[in-house]
Amino acid sequence: MSFNNLDTLYRQVIMDHYKNPRNKGTLEDESLTIDMNNPTCGDRIQLHLQIENGKVEDAKFEGEGCSISMSSASMMTQAIKGKSTEQALKMSKFFSNMMLGQEEETDDLDLGDIEALQGVAKFPARIKCATLAWKAMEKGMDNKEE
Repeated sequence: MSFNNLDTLYRQVIMDHYKNPRNKGTLEDESLTIDMNNPTCGDRIQLHLQIENGKVEDAKFEGEGCSISMSSASMMTQAIKGKSTEQALKMSKFFSNMMLGQEEETDDLDLGDIEALQGVAKFPARIKCATLAWKAMEKGMDNKEE
């Protein structure tokens, strides 16, 4: 597949998650709630995580922002559901490195649609948009451990 076709496909995946977000909403049960925002552009997210026995049982989000931040939140919640907190944090580290343009092996990670965001690395001003939900998840897991 040529680069232009791949770029178009990735844009379509991002826009699909933006227009039809997965896991948008709140969790009724006792869950961890993390509020974060990006004051640079106004993106904000409220992430809800249900973590039991070291596993992400459920993840949902609410918020508003650009297509990159909302798509990333949608993709992230989809990717971390059912994963151990260790696996979710490993995905977050991989994602952060991907945003910095650093290549890593992904043999043991099921990234799903997340790879569609790799082009964001070319636009430094948009990296904070893409990583907002991931930073919220890391913050929530750090707080859960304390």
